Parts: sequence; C-alpha cells; structure tokens
Amino acid sequence: MQSIAMENNLSETAFFIKRNDNIEIRWFTPKTEIDLCGHATLAAAHIIFTEIGFKGKELKFKTKSGETLTIIRNGNELNMNFPSCSPQVVDYNLDNLSKILKKYPTSLLHCNYAIAVYENENDIIEISPDFLALEKLPYKGIIVTAPGNSVDFVSRFFAPKLGIQEDPVTGSAYCELIPYWAKRLEKNNMISKQLSRREGKLYCTYLGDRVIIGGKAITYMRGNLLLNI
Repeated sequence: MQSIAMENNLSETAFFIKRNDNIEIRWFTPKTEIDLCGHATLAAAHIIFTEIGFKGKELKFKTKSGETLTIIRNGNELNMNFPSCSPQVVDYNLDNLSKILKKYPTSLLHCNYAIAVYENENDIIEISPDFLALEKLPYKGIIVTAPGNSVDFVSRFFAPKLGIQEDPVTGSAYCELIPYWAKRLEKNNMISKQLSRREGKLYCTYLGDRVIIGGKAITYMRGNLLLNI
C-alpha cells in the first residue's frame, strides 16, 4: 500500500476492504501511513456508493486504531462523522513562525496539528511557506485559518513532514477547526472553504465530541494497477 501511494504521488491514497460486515480503511501519503484522512474517506465512500453499487445510505468504516467512521449519503452530499479535537493555545515563538509562513499570525493553537490563526481571508491566500523550515517544526502539519469573506471560515494545510507540501482539502484538520470556529463564532453549523489551488467547500457541524464534515465527490478516472508481486 505504501508503494502504491508513493507511485500515485497524491497527498493521500485510501485503501478499503470488506471483511464480513465491516469495511476496513487505511490511508497513506507518499511517505507514511496516517491515522485519519477526510477527503480520501469521502472519495472511498463515493466509490462504494456509485461504482460498487452499495444500495444503503450509511457506511461504517473501521480504522486501524479501532475508530468507527460513519458516512451518510444525503442526495449528492456525503456527511462524515469524525472525532472532535479542541485545540489549545500554545506558547510558541510567533516571530519564528511568521518568518516560516511569511505572514504574522494572531495566535497559535495545537491539537493533532498546529493551527495558526490570521485576521482575514486575504492573509491565508498570500501565505507562501518556507517548506524546508516548516518541516523542522515539531508538528505533523500546520493549518492556517481566518474568517472567510463569503463563508464562515477559510483554511489551508501544509504537512511537508508527511510528504505533503499543501493538501487540497483536509478532513482531519476540520476535526479541530470546527470546534475552534464553533466556539469563536458561537454557532454549530458553518460553511468553510479550503483555499488550495484545487479548493474545496465543506459543510460543518459541531456536535461536542464529534463533528460532521459534509462534501461532494465525483468519479474522474477508472483504471488498472499492475503489481509486480
């Protein structure tokens, strides 16, 4: 699986297999296996619903860690039920971080990833990180986020330590972005955009110890893998 993910050279590749009544899922970057991935899970669910012919409206994925992820189909939107993680403010040298991200944040928080908070959407668009320096920070990945112009909040995600310079849409990041923005905006239902070059729009709900991350997917390619085993 790691070799296939390396050959794909995408930010993440998902692998799933049906065992009895469970669907097991794992995710790999080109460099390493990771604990959780949103957009690859959404893609896997889309394939099961549309290409494999699953007739129900709800899927349950079992992860390597034992976590169960539920995906519910609502028309052409897929809603993923993921664990919530509330980030906490960390004491860190923001001067150093601002040199790496080339833009000064207002605060830094941490849960599974670091979150650098900015004042507005334009700040997020203008960020151009020093990826070599970013990789040396003690975090698996860095989320940058700010209030949005036409949505509740926007973000981008960088993880060179995991073999990903910039991820297009990062479901696992929303496990901590949703709790942060729900508390800051005092609302549980929000819309977000990830401002990568490919861009993604997400429908977010805060449920306390869980979050709902909604999005859409399309099939763009079918093919065969040639394995030298």
